[in-house]
Amino acid sequence: MSRRVVVTGLGVVSPNGVGIPAFLHAIQNGISGLKFVPQYKELNFNSQVCGVPPFELEDLKGYLSDVAMYGLKASTIGYAIKAAADAWLDAGNTLESNEIRWETGCVFGNSVADTEAMKRVISYVDAKQARKLGSRMVEQLMNSGATAYISGLLGLGNRVITNSAACATGSQAVLMGYEYIKHGIAKRMVVGSNEYIDPYIFGAFDSMRVLARKFNDEPEKASRPMSATANGFIPGSGAGALVIEDLEFALARNATIYAEILGGDTNSGGQRDGGTMTAPNPKGIASCITNALHNSGVLPQEIDLISGHLTATAADKMEIESWASTLNRRGDEFPLTNSLKSMIGHCLSAAGSIEIVAVILQIMHKFVHPNINLEDPNPDITNIVSVNSLPTQRINKEINIAAKANFGFGDVNTCLIFSKFK
Repeated sequence: MSRRVVVTGLGVVSPNGVGIPAFLHAIQNGISGLKFVPQYKELNFNSQVCGVPPFELEDLKGYLSDVAMYGLKASTIGYAIKAAADAWLDAGNTLESNEIRWETGCVFGNSVADTEAMKRVISYVDAKQARKLGSRMVEQLMNSGATAYISGLLGLGNRVITNSAACATGSQAVLMGYEYIKHGIAKRMVVGSNEYIDPYIFGAFDSMRVLARKFNDEPEKASRPMSATANGFIPGSGAGALVIEDLEFALARNATIYAEILGGDTNSGGQRDGGTMTAPNPKGIASCITNALHNSGVLPQEIDLISGHLTATAADKMEIESWASTLNRRGDEFPLTNSLKSMIGHCLSAAGSIEIVAVILQIMHKFVHPNINLEDPNPDITNIVSVNSLPTQRINKEINIAAKANFGFGDVNTCLIFSKFK
């Protein structure tokens, strides 16, 4: 039996806002969350700008006991707990229950465990002082630490899975949760992803020379998707979370429905035909978009909004060409397209989930958020699509159907199709 799947709860920890009200205000008004990081200058990094959420560990008080919070930091697992708990409460649920929710599961992804915690373990072990690490360190090292905390906090008894697909992780997590509900495995899922950029992860990317380095003195201008002066991406931290449900289950409990997930697809370009460890195969992208549309029962001309991956690298042109070719829509016929990365940078594993929260908010509140820093569109892009398709100011418009895609290292692609709930 094929079931309809709807979105009933949202939570977010983003560089430009923690919590839905702050985040919504930021994306409606084009507010950047990128900051200059003095430590990165001291470390002699070429790029010294990052997206860091205004989040403190105290933000988890009321969600976790003092015992449960012991050893946690205001970083990757903390982000995930905050976003997931907020989404759970936003969906009309409570945290005060001892029941096991057998009908509800969790897919929450990330790429790298807490490397600062790893450094601490290595230092103590090498100093022959491992006994000083305490009993809570393993939780910080586990890639599944976030899902373990979330499922314990919410009493989730269905499938609890940690996925990892680089920059496609967040959107893939949402797709996996959707498929479990669609096929009757679960009635409700908490889905999303988290990422924490520390100096070690940042430094590894900086060494690849893929980060923007020309705007250290103007951090809010550093992330420039689709711009002629784009010169690399800006890493960001955070988490995004959604509660998604079987429609009948949601209606039975009188849940507020924000949007519907019509379908999606995830695949790999096989690192062939131009696809590599760090670059997607255009044929893989085209196949992913085509299959997502087919699985959703949506025609290319029905897409009102594309929330692109669009990282402010040379891949932006290739991505726009892939969308134009696959949808067979160019020039003035190309859908409105935006990249949240212009405001928050590239949150890696958390990118897809945070960007999906932004897509749902645009559907709910009938607007298209601006592409900031796009005063100079790349002519290689505007030769394919109309500049009017790349808004630099908020557009108030009803969005019926939106497409969201992310492409990750390893040549992994994910595309989802969302619609206004009818």
